[in-house]
Amino acid sequence: MALPLVITAAVLAFAWPAGRISPREVPVGIVGTGPASQHAVEALTRAKPGAFDLHLYANRQAARSAIKNRDVYGAYAISGRSITVLKATAASPSVAQLLTDVGQQLADKATEQIARQEAVDAHSRARAHKQAAATPGAVQQKAARQDSAGADSSAQILVKTIDVVPIAAEDPRGVVFSSSVFPLTICGILIGAFVTMARGLARPRQRVLTLLVACAVAALGVYLVAQGFLGALPHHPVATWAILSLDLLSISATAAGVVRLLGPGGLGLSAAVMVFVGNAFSGATSAPEMLPEGVDYVGQWLPPGAGASLLRDTTYFDGNSGAGHLAVLALWSVCGLTAVMFGHWVTGKPRGTQPGATASGELLPALPGSGEVLPAPRHAHAHRRDGDG
Repeated sequence: MALPLVITAAVLAFAWPAGRISPREVPVGIVGTGPASQHAVEALTRAKPGAFDLHLYANRQAARSAIKNRDVYGAYAISGRSITVLKATAASPSVAQLLTDVGQQLADKATEQIARQEAVDAHSRARAHKQAAATPGAVQQKAARQDSAGADSSAQILVKTIDVVPIAAEDPRGVVFSSSVFPLTICGILIGAFVTMARGLARPRQRVLTLLVACAVAALGVYLVAQGFLGALPHHPVATWAILSLDLLSISATAAGVVRLLGPGGLGLSAAVMVFVGNAFSGATSAPEMLPEGVDYVGQWLPPGAGASLLRDTTYFDGNSGAGHLAVLALWSVCGLTAVMFGHWVTGKPRGTQPGATASGELLPALPGSGEVLPAPRHAHAHRRDGDG
């Protein structure tokens, strides 16, 4: 009965956040404090309650700086006849598309309001025209000029988009980015399993050194594929490689440390937490603010979510807003490595004992080879014959 329940929980962990993707307090900027900007704030608040966390900026330059600093995902600059959407597809292609769609909706509603207002003005002008029918020609000419001016003022609100921080041209939808991040969790679990179960790595220092080297080499391979072959990580190559290494280390060290403390069963526990919770709640395919409430916080406190966010911040935003994610990865790495180094103090096992091994260091007792004769017990009782003295 336990296995079907585990499978059901795993499917739920992945399917539930994906099926409930919707904007929740997504940070968005509004340029200016004039009447048009105030109307935009009211329209956004009324149309999508709780969807956006709105911030006001004095001008477009301030809004651009906020986007590059990862304070907001985008901003709306509203003028009399146009709405400019400042977005960052590198932050999240799905959020960037959402901002564009909402900008078009704002423009359509503004156009409808202008059309209704112009209809009311036209009706008023028509009444004034009838009243002025009997007036001298000069007044009629003035009314005609007003009618023509009103007709010329009718125009549709246009939507312009500016990509402040564009994503790599080879990965316009961010699919390669997310596809490169998700396997890191499984690879980290495999590295941790190898380090804890390899019989040649008896000492804690050897395991720690192997973890560091394996994660660095594996991260280099990931970078060569993601950027060298697919072009999805175009900026800051050294920093990107370092973040990939730290991401792998935080997962593999945690897995190795849990196995060291709990035995072989710890491998399944760490895999379940990192894969079924960490990957599913990471928000790598959309954004943490698009996930159900509470899920985003859990995901960003686990290495898969923190690693994906830090990798995005480092690759496209010069590391802005990445300090918290860096601290999360460092914390998991330090805790995992500490458990690998000093876990024998908790378990009471000798330092060189492998998980699940006997005190002598052997996984199974030695068996006699073919053709060998088992030695007779030293204290076997001899049978005495009748009549012996």
